[in-house]
Amino acid sequence: MPKLIIDGTEIEVQAGTTVFQACQQAGVEVPHFCFHERLAIAGNCRMCLVELEKAPKPIASCAYPTADGMVIKTNTPMVEKARKGVMEFLLINHPLDCPICDQGGECDLQDEAMAYGKDRSRYEENRRAVTDKYMGPLVKTTMTRCIHCTRCVRFITDVAGVEELGATGRGENMEITTYVEKALTSELSGNIIDLCPVGALTSKPYEFKARSWELKKTESIDVFDALGTNICINTRGPEVMRILPRLNEDINEEWMADKARFAYDGLKRQRLDRPYIRQNGKLKECSWDAALEFVATKIETAKPNEMAAIAGDLCDVESMFALKELMQSLDVQNIDCRQDAAFIPLETRAHYLFNTSIAGIEKADVCLVIGANLRWEAPLLNARLRKTYLQSKLKVGMIGEELDLTYPYSQIGTGPEAIDSLLNNTHPFAALLKNAKNPMIIIGSALMTRADAPALFQKIQQLIDTFGIIRDDWNGYNLLHKAASRVGGLDIGFVPNKSAMNTEQIIEAAQKGSLKLLYLLGADEIHLKPHQNCCVIYQGHHGDIGAQIADVILPGAAYSEKSGTYTNIEGRVQRSEMALFPPHLAKEDWKIIRAISGAIGKALPYNSIEELRYQLVEKYPHFGHIDQLGQDKWQKIDIASSSKISDKPFLNVIQNYYMTDVISRASLTMAKCTKDILNIQEQHENKRVANA
Repeated sequence: MPKLIIDGTEIEVQAGTTVFQACQQAGVEVPHFCFHERLAIAGNCRMCLVELEKAPKPIASCAYPTADGMVIKTNTPMVEKARKGVMEFLLINHPLDCPICDQGGECDLQDEAMAYGKDRSRYEENRRAVTDKYMGPLVKTTMTRCIHCTRCVRFITDVAGVEELGATGRGENMEITTYVEKALTSELSGNIIDLCPVGALTSKPYEFKARSWELKKTESIDVFDALGTNICINTRGPEVMRILPRLNEDINEEWMADKARFAYDGLKRQRLDRPYIRQNGKLKECSWDAALEFVATKIETAKPNEMAAIAGDLCDVESMFALKELMQSLDVQNIDCRQDAAFIPLETRAHYLFNTSIAGIEKADVCLVIGANLRWEAPLLNARLRKTYLQSKLKVGMIGEELDLTYPYSQIGTGPEAIDSLLNNTHPFAALLKNAKNPMIIIGSALMTRADAPALFQKIQQLIDTFGIIRDDWNGYNLLHKAASRVGGLDIGFVPNKSAMNTEQIIEAAQKGSLKLLYLLGADEIHLKPHQNCCVIYQGHHGDIGAQIADVILPGAAYSEKSGTYTNIEGRVQRSEMALFPPHLAKEDWKIIRAISGAIGKALPYNSIEELRYQLVEKYPHFGHIDQLGQDKWQKIDIASSSKISDKPFLNVIQNYYMTDVISRASLTMAKCTKDILNIQEQHENKRVANA
């Protein structure tokens, strides 16, 4: 390990560490633009110049490896003069846009110019102007501001894995471009906005909307997939202005998916902000008292076996826990948190968690994906797999539809017969699994939602035994859920017992009229036609499918409007905070359920969120361990199944990544993405099939 002296202080660093990283470890701040710890080193901007003893000129510290005995100086007159010279060159063509630039107040160039910029320019020639580029409905470009740090190019190429950005020309004619003018097709493209150190790339939906110092910042959790991405909701008054990622090395690092970043405009459209009751076939506005009285009357006139409840994909644990407690007080057993009627083994937590953990993917050397479109179901998980491929040449095998996952993989097959080819050792990928040190399996919704899922899970257990996927020191069995509420709902047992009805049976009973009351808690992905014998209570925040079939609507709060607990796919319990109040007469979900319990004379024993959480932790202790992995020991189980395995292929359950829930379906930005980006992807896919 080399030892070097930085500004008079001796420090020992790992071999291969750059001078810039050594300075960071020593607590010495070095200005920079192009360097980023998660991207390949480029050495473009030259702002990180430092003085190396006995070197004839300053060195670019980000690209210079450390060596034993080095003497580095970062604050000498020579270094300061060099940095001021670099800054002067960077500002030669930079427009004076700070008053109107969306990056104002958060701009690295502004910050460094304060320290190293001059108060006047010596440059008398005309400034260079660059034509703005079209990069789709999400990223706004002002390329005259670009300083050619190439952070965006390196991110799109290396992290996102979609080689759609690059540099053309040389010297003063160099431009960052998409080559052919088109929208970026990556589900992670919005991250280049955060990476840009100047105002060249900014958020198009956020354009000229607000300044950073005007915004209230609230820590929260993303609910558009089940990964539990850590986010920061920026609000001004009663409106969400933008959403940014928070650093969490174990989950999302510092990235976030485009849907989580840009679908926030759906939070203010098609909102339910007051109660409604259906009268003479039409929904009419009413008071909360009238709505609660209507619900209480319907509950009191129905028998326990004639009632059911379904929880949606965006629900927090507190609201599901309150609804379950309400249903139990009524002796109702027909409850389910699986809108898609997925079959999931529930014997232990290990059977429905992502046991490898998201960060643990980097330890795997072989990965088998069955029935999952990782790029759409979990974009950041897919990026983590790509990162592992680049670092350690992870071998990936796919059973399901052929996709562009941004890294190479072996297409084993499209249906269940491919699993047999592995068990029979007739496919070459079986040898890779057999010889793997840390093999892992990822099972997606395309398998869980099939009618023959129980029989397929028996095959999965055979795979686990045959290839040693689970050991004392390694658990490579992973279920990939796509709903943020799913693991939390399974944890609290929001599922029917063996004698009760699941989602599919509940909908069928409601359609036939044998079910008298159906309570939908944010459940909008079900297909149910109105039936006069079944009263549908819908509690949610958007006028979507659930509200259209409802007999009474109870306006709830969206994820940004309440404090909630969410459990991600790896069993990590996380909490979000209320960023703003629900609109008009809408209320937090648990409060509505508590009010209903009081109206029917079975009041739940809590009047605050703290009291509710105390009850929750008392019954399910792991909810008290915030931000900790709550994994369970794996046990082999016998899965009873009389179903015969079908030869049908595993078909992707998501047809449109940009519109999968009530919020994104109400978003104009997501509608533009659907039009501009999915059409491009469809054209690429058609060309690929034609060439094949």
